[in-house]
Amino acid sequence: MFKNTFQSGFLSILYSLGTKPLQIWDKSSTEDGQVKRVNDDLIQSAVIEIVGQNIAQNFITCPADPQKTLAITLPFFVMIVKNLDSLFSFEVQILDDKKTKRRFRCSNFQTITRVKPYMCSIPLRLEEGWNVLQINLSDFCRKAYGSAFVEVLRVQIHANCRIRRVYCLE
Repeated sequence: MFKNTFQSGFLSILYSLGTKPLQIWDKSSTEDGQVKRVNDDLIQSAVIEIVGQNIAQNFITCPADPQKTLAITLPFFVMIVKNLDSLFSFEVQILDDKKTKRRFRCSNFQTITRVKPYMCSIPLRLEEGWNVLQINLSDFCRKAYGSAFVEVLRVQIHANCRIRRVYCLE
């Protein structure tokens, strides 16, 4: 999606205040879950809320088209997210210099880091209220797989959270 876009500094893929914040995202929710824009009392602003009993089936994913990739070369992944005191996870799929697709999954129900050939599971601890999560994908890729980060392919954010913004940085 962004392969032919000049990428320098900052590239936003979700901003809750935009006119169509989920325009490039696909939504998936079950009968017990939902993805919607709500007003957050704490920050007095519109945010995207993803909630549901089954976190595996209630999520948003970018890009919406499963045949496309983001092709974002900026190595820092940042998400401004609110802790809803429930199960929550997200994953970032990347391509490394060995031309291998890898996923980094962060979740608040994981207790230890697990590195498998194509996926690295990382425990996540959220503070009460709003959190700024920043992941150095280049560093993670080097430490987990001994390879170099090339680009972000996909992002998937599962229930239960509120999202203000998702972006990549240099």
